[in-house]
Amino acid sequence: MAKLTNDELIEAFKELTIIELSEFVKQFEETFEVTAAAVAVAGPAGGGGEAAAEEEKDSFDVILESAGDKKIAVIKEVRALTSLGLKEAKDVVDAAPKAVLEGATKEAAEKAKAQLEEAGATVTLK
Repeated sequence: MAKLTNDELIEAFKELTIIELSEFVKQFEETFEVTAAAVAVAGPAGGGGEAAAEEEKDSFDVILESAGDKKIAVIKEVRALTSLGLKEAKDVVDAAPKAVLEGATKEAAEKAKAQLEEAGATVTLK
């Protein structure tokens, strides 16, 4: 198999939907036994274990517990936060409790939580 350049990889990723890209990230994490946050800090060559462990302490998952009475407003916020399509965002809201964001920074997670709660959702950070 010929080695792909970074530009070729980026072009290939541009063709994927958010769902397909999410599935790729999960498979990448399982294959290489890393998290995306650790890869961003340590790099694909490994090393930097302390920095990777420190990064994981600062990553949060935003969990949608329930949509509440304003389901449409919550779907709109999920779309804005994730760039999902209408059907995918509705599926996330219908599947609550469900992670809306995974591995987010503390600031991003708190901002997302505030936006979702303002729309009427019940949200937890993990």
